[in-house]
Amino acid sequence: MIEENVRKCASGYAALVVLPVLTLGVVYGFVQAAEAENPVGIISSIVAFAILLICFKGFFMVAPNQSKVLQLFGTYVGSVRETGLRWANPFYSKETVSLRVRNFESEVLKVNDSSGNPIEIAAVVVWKVVDSAEAVFEVDDYVNYVHIQSEAALRNLATAHPYEAHDDDITALRSDPQDIAEKLKDEVQIRLGKAGVEVIEARISHLAYAPEIASAMLKRQQAQAVVAARMQIVDGAVGMVEMALKQLERDGIVDLDEERKAAMVSNLLVVLCGEENARPVVNAGTLHN
Repeated sequence: MIEENVRKCASGYAALVVLPVLTLGVVYGFVQAAEAENPVGIISSIVAFAILLICFKGFFMVAPNQSKVLQLFGTYVGSVRETGLRWANPFYSKETVSLRVRNFESEVLKVNDSSGNPIEIAAVVVWKVVDSAEAVFEVDDYVNYVHIQSEAALRNLATAHPYEAHDDDITALRSDPQDIAEKLKDEVQIRLGKAGVEVIEARISHLAYAPEIASAMLKRQQAQAVVAARMQIVDGAVGMVEMALKQLERDGIVDLDEERKAAMVSNLLVVLCGEENARPVVNAGTLHN
């Protein structure tokens, strides 16, 4: 793999002073040679002037968070990161690579999660180039490469995890966003490492069941929520009944046999677990009537 070689180039401001002075000197020499009718001096001045004109092509600008990749006839020479006006060999080709932080949002992909349910998913990836040589020479188009590989990593992640988990030991796309974000970042970074790209952040921006099963899944979620609520209500009611029986027995308020205890438990559970308010009935007879 081609690794970045950070290279220092001459200051463009110094060259901006030296080259015009040399040009004036060559022009003056040409005039002197022409007046003296010196053919060697005339030819030398013309050649020197042509060389100076070529040297003026060596100027280039480097903006902040930008790198210039230098090549000499197809051979990688180095990368310049020093900002400002610079000067280098005029025969160097100079390709600009941005080192700024960039981000993009993938298209909404339709994939099957690990449970086989069709879902829609999209992600936002924040990235930047850290090795300009790898970005230019290791892949054909590093921007397009980032987009395609990020979507491939997102597909792979979605198929490896369920949309929602029914077990606490399973990492789900919906219920564990932080863990999924870390896994997605690692997955994308593995794919983009060869392109000289660093992934700063990767997060899911859109997650939903596919339209054809969204209604059925909503009903299932509602049913699960009802069951969970009922379980919590029953657990609380049983605890309250147990506490009431213990307190009655401890304070000696009433002595109940097993049959009466069962009836009391039944009545309390109906009152505590019922969806409507209880309607009390006053018994005016004895306890056994």
